[in-house]
Amino acid sequence: MTYCVGLKLNRGLVMMSDTRTNAGVDNISVFRKMFTWEAEGERSVTLMTAGNLATTQAVVSLLSERSKAVEDRGVTSIIEAPSMFQVARVVGQTLREVIAEQNTLSGPSAEGAFGATLILGGQVRGGEPRIFMIYPEGNFVEVSEDTPFFQIGETKYGRPILIRAYDPDMSFEDAVKLLMVSFDSTIKANLSVGLPLDLHIYEADSYRHGIMRRIERDDPFFNMISEGWADALKDAFNALPSYSLD
Repeated sequence: MTYCVGLKLNRGLVMMSDTRTNAGVDNISVFRKMFTWEAEGERSVTLMTAGNLATTQAVVSLLSERSKAVEDRGVTSIIEAPSMFQVARVVGQTLREVIAEQNTLSGPSAEGAFGATLILGGQVRGGEPRIFMIYPEGNFVEVSEDTPFFQIGETKYGRPILIRAYDPDMSFEDAVKLLMVSFDSTIKANLSVGLPLDLHIYEADSYRHGIMRRIERDDPFFNMISEGWADALKDAFNALPSYSLD
């Protein structure tokens, strides 16, 4: 399984993904699920993936290949698309193309087995920072004031803290702390999500990649947040009035 979150703030974007993939409890591996493309001074694009690993790797490989090879390409690349909306269209079309090809090669019995869902975030000069969720059919939706973040994968355990604590004016530092709590809650509840985590902080109007880090299992800050959140939940629970059986 997977857990990825794209969060839109007034200051920019914060993206975080886990790296665990599994095909059963005895077959667990680590694969990167966050990928970035940059034309410094003009755009920064981040993609996070959830779903069939062969599908997502094929999509990323095609996007990267088409962003470099110019001759005989025949399609617009994510480095050339004039807006983030058009970048989302390119990514959606590529995802639909890969799924259609894999289903054709595998036959009718494989229908739906190659699905994937993506979170795309970034900024192209001339537009504002934007985040999209792209579905297997290739269509997509964008974050809004009512829905300022997207999650893909194992979303339910980490969602409550995002809803309660999110503030569009929060600092990048607080946003990272919020995401760490969300990921810690998910990791504690579901073995299919796990460390290390990948982080990308994009500052609005910078048009280049921001802080990019991998948070390992022994990361002291993540472990402090995990332990502190557990203690805070226990304290909050103990502070609530007890139910009366009288």
